[in-house]
Amino acid sequence: MSDWPHDPDGDEGSEGRRKYGQAILAKKIDEDEDFPLSQAEFVEEFGDDPIRIDYETVVSVADIFENVDEEEFEDFPHFHRVVGQCMRDAGYWPYELA
Repeated sequence: MSDWPHDPDGDEGSEGRRKYGQAILAKKIDEDEDFPLSQAEFVEEFGDDPIRIDYETVVSVADIFENVDEEEFEDFPHFHRVVGQCMRDAGYWPYELA
């Protein structure tokens, strides 16, 4: 396991493996106060934080955002849509819809 700033499965991480991927990213955002959201500032603040992708894979926020081209997100749906697609494109989405 990598040397994370906190336990990937603790309360600051994936809540004992109950939350994965985008659900963990969403916990880091205050929808009412953080938008527009700068990608650079978000990664600067949370880049080292662990994100559990599936039961055996943990990556950093910075790893996920290496694939995101947007510099700013206007609102939470914009963030969710863009980051979700980038996670799928990078193979950070453990399941695919038919």
